[in-house]
Amino acid sequence: MKSAALRDILRRLEAAALAAGVVWAVAVTAGSDTAAGAWQALREAAPVEALRWELGDLRPADSLSPAAVMTIGESPLLLAARPAVAELWSTEQGAPEEPAADSEPPQETVPVEETPLAAPDAPDNGVAARTLVPTDPSGYTVSGRVYISNSTDHAVDVTALAEPFSAELTGDPGPQVLILHTHGSEAYTPADGSGVVWSGDHRTTDARYNVVRVGDVIADTLSQAGISVLHDRTLYDYPSYSGAYDRSLAAIHSYLAQYPSIHFILDVHRDAIEDGQGNEYKVVSAVEGEGTAAQMTLVVGSDGSGLTHPNWMENLKLAAALQEDLLTEYPTLMRPILLRNSRYNQHATAGSLLLEVGAAGNSPEEAALAARLFAERMAQVLESRSK
Repeated sequence: MKSAALRDILRRLEAAALAAGVVWAVAVTAGSDTAAGAWQALREAAPVEALRWELGDLRPADSLSPAAVMTIGESPLLLAARPAVAELWSTEQGAPEEPAADSEPPQETVPVEETPLAAPDAPDNGVAARTLVPTDPSGYTVSGRVYISNSTDHAVDVTALAEPFSAELTGDPGPQVLILHTHGSEAYTPADGSGVVWSGDHRTTDARYNVVRVGDVIADTLSQAGISVLHDRTLYDYPSYSGAYDRSLAAIHSYLAQYPSIHFILDVHRDAIEDGQGNEYKVVSAVEGEGTAAQMTLVVGSDGSGLTHPNWMENLKLAAALQEDLLTEYPTLMRPILLRNSRYNQHATAGSLLLEVGAAGNSPEEAALAARLFAERMAQVLESRSK
């Protein structure tokens, strides 16, 4: 009797373990559209989960990596203060890069203001809509239609800004453009009843609703224009948000070593915008004959943090050229360019940009339309530069 009862208990434990394994595998591969992508996701996640099992850290309440848990485990004092260590780690990872100690004092600038306009009749996904446009050049560097919000110590040479950017398409075999997502789980707000499963605050591994779908649209549009594209759909911010830029930079170096033909890199994100009362809203642009698109922002990094970045001005010239062309065609589609101290991995090439497509409140459809319009004009600009 005891032997039969024991076998029954073992069978139940095996069934529970199998069910837990299936649930874990489904969660890990939720954002994969192909069997190869699902297998790759499992290969990447399995060693991490095995280490967590060994550490007894299967359901961590913080974002500490297994390596960090192993390190603080060597000190009973640090282990006892794990919540404080995790909070400090999160703060450090989320903070912008600090400027070098010997950098010049920051320039005084007039606070930048954007005026919300009455938004067009955007599809209702439960989020209030606004169209944000600059109405006063104070606080901006302005060149033609291009407004630049500059938070660095650098004074931007407007004359140099109008010069051709250095990166160009070539006849090299292989991909010319790399698209990736440092924060790939950043997601949009679909209409009620979509069934989206959230992995965090406006984050999901479901590629139907996050910025990976936006990257798919950009990649497809550029490819249709005859430009060879490599789209990395990896979620570098999942399961751990901390260290995402380090992981995406390692991938960039690997791709550049494998494909020297890559000259342009787009790191595609989305913004998160609230009003003064903390109410979320989406940013939209009415496009005649197309519908309602999400407004977009180009972000350009610099060497203001003290880290080496010799090509930041070339990246800014590329951003300005794209912005001028896009605003000529779609006057409210682009918000002002942001020039920042952090590098955002843009030191890798002279044709690197960070593109924020809409905000968390935008619908996936608004983001997809914006992505297509951006890619169509980007193809025109790059092809004109390379003739």
